[in-house]
Amino acid sequence: MDESTVEPGDNGQPHPHEPHTEGLASRLNWLRAGVLGANDGIVSTAGLVVGVAAATTDTSNILTAGVAGLTAGAISMAAGEYVSVSTQRDSEKALLRKEKRELAEEPEYELAELAQIYQNKGLSPETARQVAEELTAHDAFRAHAEAELGLDPTELTNPWQAAISSAISFTLGALLPLIAILLPPTAWRIPVTFIAVLVALAITGSVSSRLGGSNPRRAVLRVVIGGALAMAVTYGIGQLADVSGI
Repeated sequence: MDESTVEPGDNGQPHPHEPHTEGLASRLNWLRAGVLGANDGIVSTAGLVVGVAAATTDTSNILTAGVAGLTAGAISMAAGEYVSVSTQRDSEKALLRKEKRELAEEPEYELAELAQIYQNKGLSPETARQVAEELTAHDAFRAHAEAELGLDPTELTNPWQAAISSAISFTLGALLPLIAILLPPTAWRIPVTFIAVLVALAITGSVSSRLGGSNPRRAVLRVVIGGALAMAVTYGIGQLADVSGI
């Protein structure tokens, strides 16, 4: 097809539905964080309920411990993410304020700096200067924020979104071992939970590794061994508590 016949989409691009690199990377980061949050929920809650189930067969005690662990973990994850992302957002705002001030005080220096950035990326000095001038004329603040800081002023990190996402992903992960320990007959509770948790960890490990571009086999082994070890340790502690009559 002749390129001259291609009609641009709403955003002026020939393929408006294809994701841009920055937007796609951001979505992948959020998805990966969600998978890791679910993984935390699986491991921590599994360790808790297996330990309690090793010490008692009372369903209400196991349910109480599991729900308490799920609630505390979800709140802790949400609070941690909120604080962390709020700090990041404050840093981003400070950098943007500094950039805006520099643009107002030293526009020529900032223009030369922007041109140098594009020259360092491989453009000729003349082309880099022209690109810098055109971007500055269009939206100087955004052009400098994106080129110098790697930030989009209109899409800063959102602490509430991060907190809610972490709480939800942790809760969804924690529900799996809680359900697995409560549904089977007493004699099958721990074996079923072990199997369900290890399968779930293998899946989350594989997904997170692929999103991060790492070796899936190595990532799966890490999370599966870590989860199995956590449950084995808490099971042993539960058995000791049961034997000692605590």
